[in-house]
Amino acid sequence: MSRVVLVTGAARGIGAATVRALLARGDRVLAVDELPVPDADGVLGQVADVRDRAALAAAVDRALDRWGRLDAAVAAAAVIAGGRPLWETPEADLDLLWDVDVKGVWHTAAVAVPAMLAGPDPAGCRFVAVASAAGHHGLHHLAAYNAAKHAVVGLVKGLAADLVGTGVTACAVSPGSTRTPMLSATAELYGLSDVEGFAENQLLRRLLDPDEIAATIAFCCGPEAAALNGSVVRADGGFSP
Repeated sequence: MSRVVLVTGAARGIGAATVRALLARGDRVLAVDELPVPDADGVLGQVADVRDRAALAAAVDRALDRWGRLDAAVAAAAVIAGGRPLWETPEADLDLLWDVDVKGVWHTAAVAVPAMLAGPDPAGCRFVAVASAAGHHGLHHLAAYNAAKHAVVGLVKGLAADLVGTGVTACAVSPGSTRTPMLSATAELYGLSDVEGFAENQLLRRLLDPDEIAATIAFCCGPEAAALNGSVVRADGGFSP
């Protein structure tokens, strides 16, 4: 059966790749981003900032109006900031990361999960947050980003506990260094001219492709992924800082 999935951060990087992967499975996608995502066959674009819970709620309502259900949600929207030791990092960097990378996931869950619980088949519904290898390792000059992504991991584990007995599940996917605009921004923070240097941190000895991460996320969105409830899938190519 075709499923309905909300994806935040859907205009770029892993979010955009996730939209493609879900469409390839035959799913219908509500593609949410602060940048416009054009409507297409199976895709409903919605401009919204994940810091705005009311805007996300309106997006969910639009999906329900169009398709009558919501089966999964992927919280992929995120930003990067840093490049200095913690004691030199502006508080504004931490505030931005907390608002987008953590509260954005919180807001997405807060509006999507009730729609799943009220739907025709809660037992098949999934919430997936995109965390990061930074949610498990300490990364040089990225203490605020580390804190945010560790919080995403904790948020998902707490959400899974709250959902006990409902059939709706929650998990996280933690990518390693993936060839995305965010990785290019990270290279700039480190003063690097080329992202290829990040490949040395992975046992694969290459950067990951967004479509590889998206394939993992798409699986986590399916009814067959129930056993991953409360788990973190490390799709990181063997990342080690």
